[in-house]
Amino acid sequence: MRARSRIALLCAALALYGCDRNLEPFDPDEQPRQPDLSRIFPAGAERAERAEPGLPAAPDATRGAAEVAAESGAPIHGTIQLSKELEGQVLPGSVLFLIARRQEGGPPLAVKRIPSPRFPLDFELGPDDRMIQALPFAGPLSLSARVDSDGNALSRTPGDLQGEAAGPFEPGASGIVLVIDQVVQAQPPG
Repeated sequence: MRARSRIALLCAALALYGCDRNLEPFDPDEQPRQPDLSRIFPAGAERAERAEPGLPAAPDATRGAAEVAAESGAPIHGTIQLSKELEGQVLPGSVLFLIARRQEGGPPLAVKRIPSPRFPLDFELGPDDRMIQALPFAGPLSLSARVDSDGNALSRTPGDLQGEAAGPFEPGASGIVLVIDQVVQAQPPG
């Protein structure tokens, strides 16, 4: 019991004397304002390069959307087909996600969401479909598609259908054929 009482006494002392947060009483008339960050970040810190090794450089925030759009390539065009083995397996209410990624990998560059798809399906994917407008629609690109039964792009439900196009592709490419020919399998517990 002696150890417990010492711990309790220490906790009480810390609660009374250990917190020096300079809390002021609540003022219902106080207006919200931006914090003064000059004490934390020195002048000019907002202009410093902060790229981590192996990651692409951050987009230049001083450039306008028109400049990024000018760097962006033309849309790509093609057809999405369903393999003969998977015909009749598209559930009603499914959503097709067409995804373009940079060839070196990473998050999706552009995504198109197509509810209740019918195959074969002609597509166009371009700068208007970018996930982050500050990034140019530039290649080389890899293309994949997934027919998602629950409409949630983040889930991979067993039984969903997917496929990839032989690539890579540059912006402006046309005549691309993407065949959905795989069934998403259940992930083993682990």
